[in-house]
Amino acid sequence: MTFGHLRSFALILALPLAACASGDGARYLVAAPAGTTNAETRVSVRTVELRDVSLPSHASGTEILVRDEGGALRPLGDAEWADDPERAVTGTLAQLLDARSTATVSAEPWPLVDGPSARLDVRIDRMLADASGVFEITGQAAVSAVEGRPRERVDRFAIVVPLTEATAAAVTDAQGRALVALADELIGLLR
Repeated sequence: MTFGHLRSFALILALPLAACASGDGARYLVAAPAGTTNAETRVSVRTVELRDVSLPSHASGTEILVRDEGGALRPLGDAEWADDPERAVTGTLAQLLDARSTATVSAEPWPLVDGPSARLDVRIDRMLADASGVFEITGQAAVSAVEGRPRERVDRFAIVVPLTEATAAAVTDAQGRALVALADELIGLLR
């Protein structure tokens, strides 16, 4: 095989790989802002299993969306979430609950032989940025007691935080702040 044929063969092999590569779009992490895990609130349970957080379809895709003035959800260019949003939101909330409360919190499945003291089920029905300048998370949370505490209940939540601008970086920051506020509300259910 000549050098020219070898180069052509290598180019042919590389074309499918190039076709699979994504564009130049930036990818953003779902995460709480730095420095938000210092406070520790006393709760009535020692261990909590956070069930996989349920997200609506508009929040479970990889595109970062903003609701425009007409109410339509539009992607922010080619910016995407760097991880599966349901997995990332579940992991972020578990970390926040663990760091901001006296309970040991882990996402399901529970990793220890001894089961958790309580289970927390979070179902988000709206999680989106709005061009009007807000980021909102609404839904419901249910606490189920394994050892008789805390009191079992289902509560609704509505979190709204300011959105400084309609950019992927600003949406990411607002989402992180909203998840911190949601974690604090969920900790209130565990008291």
